[in-house]
Parts: sequence; C-alpha cells; structure tokens
Amino acid sequence: MLTLSVATPASSVFVILPGMLQVAGTGAVWAMAVAGAVCVATAFIYAELSSLWPVAGGEYVAVGRVLGPAAGFVVLGVNAVNNLLFPPVAGLGVAAVLAGVWPGLPAVPVAVAVVLVATAVAALDIRLNAAVTGAFLLAEAAALAAVVACGVTPVVNDPLAFLIAPTGGAGAAGIGLATVIAIFALNGYGAAVYFGEEMVEPRARIARTILWAVVLTLGLEGVPLLAGMAGADDLPAFLRSDDPFGTLVAARGGPVLAGWVAAGAALAIVNAVIACTLASARFLFASARDGSWGGPVDRWLAAVHPRLGSPLAATLVTGGVGVACCFLPLRFLLVASGAGLVAVYAAIAVAALVGRRTGATAAAPYRMSFFPLAPLVTLAALGYVTWISWQDAAEGRPGILATAAQGAAALAWWALVLRRRKWEPAT
Repeated sequence: MLTLSVATPASSVFVILPGMLQVAGTGAVWAMAVAGAVCVATAFIYAELSSLWPVAGGEYVAVGRVLGPAAGFVVLGVNAVNNLLFPPVAGLGVAAVLAGVWPGLPAVPVAVAVVLVATAVAALDIRLNAAVTGAFLLAEAAALAAVVACGVTPVVNDPLAFLIAPTGGAGAAGIGLATVIAIFALNGYGAAVYFGEEMVEPRARIARTILWAVVLTLGLEGVPLLAGMAGADDLPAFLRSDDPFGTLVAARGGPVLAGWVAAGAALAIVNAVIACTLASARFLFASARDGSWGGPVDRWLAAVHPRLGSPLAATLVTGGVGVACCFLPLRFLLVASGAGLVAVYAAIAVAALVGRRTGATAAAPYRMSFFPLAPLVTLAALGYVTWISWQDAAEGRPGILATAAQGAAALAWWALVLRRRKWEPAT
C-alpha cells in the first residue's frame, strides 16, 4: 500500500498522462507499453538489489556496496534532492486538480497545508500510515474505476485502431517523448526498499512487493488511458485537453460524479505526499545513521521516537524543507529535481551488472531472470531519455545540468570530508 501510494496511479492519470496524449495522440498507448517494459526491467533490478540490502537508505546502499563509497554518496546526494522536492512539487498541483470543482484555490497555501498534514501523519506509527494510505488508495481506485466505467459505456472508438494507426500526435518523435513522460508517470515501485527495515522477513518478501507494485501501477494507469480514448465522443478534443479524463467523466457521469473524481485525484496527491514523506524521512534517517552529515546532526536525524517507532526528527526536517520549497517557483523545483531519477536508475543498473560480475550480489535471495537483459534494457532506455531531455532547452537540459551539479557537490563532500572518515553505507 505504501509503495503504490508513492507510485500514485490516480494523480499520474489526471496530471501526467494528459501531457502524453498531447504529444503522442493515440500513440500514447504504444508509449505506455514501451515505458511499461522499461519499468518492469528496472523493477527486476530493484528486486534483486533490495532483496540483498533491504535498508532504509535505498539505492545508495546498493550502489555504495557494489561500486564503492564515492558512487554511493553521489547517489545519496542526488536522491536527497529528489526526495525532499517531491512533496512540495506534488502539493503545488492539488489546486490545479481541484480547479474544475473549486476554482480560484490559491496554490501555495493549499500546498503548504498538504505538506503539513502529510508530515503530521508521517510522524505516526508505520502501521497506522499503511492503514491511512490503504484507505486513500481505495479512493484512488474508485476514481480510476469511474474513468474506466465512463470510457466503456459505450465504446465509441476502436481500441485496436490506436495500435495499428496512431493519430493525433507527432508520429514516432511524439511517441518517443511520451515514453519519457510515461516512465516518470510509472515511477514509485522501487520505494518499497525504504520501508525494508520495518518489513517482516524483508529479504524474502521485498522482491515480490516491488514486482507486484509495478504490475499494479501499469494496470491502474494503462487501463484508464485506453478506456478514456475508447470512450471519447470527440477524440481530437480529448487528445488536446488539459483535463481529458475529468472532461470524459463530466460528460458521461455528470457534474456530481466529476466532482467526486476530482476529489479522488486530489486525495491521491495527498496520499503520495504522505507516502513520499515517510520514505524520505527513512532515507534521511539511514544517511544520518551512516554518519553522512556530522556528529550532532547525525545523532539528531538518526533518533527514533520510542513510542511511535518513527524517525521523528528526520520526518520533521522533510516536512520543514517541503513547506519552505512551496514558496519557490514550480519550474525551479522541476528543474532542480530534473534528471535525478534517470541518474539513480542508471546507477542501480550498473550496480546490478557489476555486482553479478564481481560476486558482490551473489548472496541475493532473489535473482532476476534473463540476466543481463533487464539492466541493459534500462540503460538503453535511460540513454534515450537523456538524449530527448537534452533537446529540451527549457527544462530538460537545465534539469540534466542541475542533477550533474548535485552529483558533483556530493562527490566533493565525500572527497573532502567523508573519505577521511572511511564512510560507507551500513547494511
């Protein structure tokens, strides 16, 4: 439930997928299929590495253990920025999702309120958080079910035609760009590793959790995408719309149902902010436990509340940074988080390849099938994503440069401070 909440299928459908439709038209189905294959490949990598190191630090632990402390801390630095920026970025989107039902909502105050609520909930016991996110997931699933029901009653457009002759987009280039968007829309399945230390028998169960999460995310996002296009009375207008799925529900189900679906989408974003705050707090806790920031700071961030069992200080820092970032321009936050996901995916793919060759991952309880297909597919896809992003001078290229700067700063901190302390991630 926590992992699916990080993936947040409903908010991806309502916020991210419209961009896919605008650039690829009905070719978005192909984009989702290709992105799904890439994400399944990456999920296999996460499954193998996480089964050996189900540690709250996540990716930096696996990379550090296989490729060395310097590479591990670079991933830690990039992930620190990504994890801390997601809650404010997501929170700033809530007002836009609710605009059709509650126009005029101020984006910044709503985002601050969302981040504060998420922080308060994330500070509580992990089981309670699982229950809360599980309940929110039911609301997400209901909103997506309403989209599917409105799309198939009745079916207006032949779904098979979407595959045979895509229309309404920019051809192969549009499908390629939409694939990049879809990879980001499907992201989140690897977050299970952040909760590994609170799992029962994580080495035996975490791989299954990750693989089920990616399959469920694909279904929860792919089926509404196909149903929406199949049920659109005016397909060209649907493909151009900024809110195609909300418009479909309003046309087929009426304004009341559309209002409930919009509320479900907003709740999905809140749910994602809660789950990501939980994950980010555990990441900060692990980094402090490994001695990444300095004595007093490390001791404070690595403290666990005796009754709640949560990393309270790390949770409050995550929330505090999130609230402060709500006052920054959204474009700046998007550029700052930039290509961080690409860098992290690439690092774990290389770690999977090197770990098999050196024997560093030989003891992993889960071993991916058809090795080295999954890491090679992931690296090839990431190379393409990077090339496409570099062509975008407005956001893509600055995002790559921002991520490179984050990695360089992390490497400098390791070289100047942590190398003398013989820093390495704990397992």
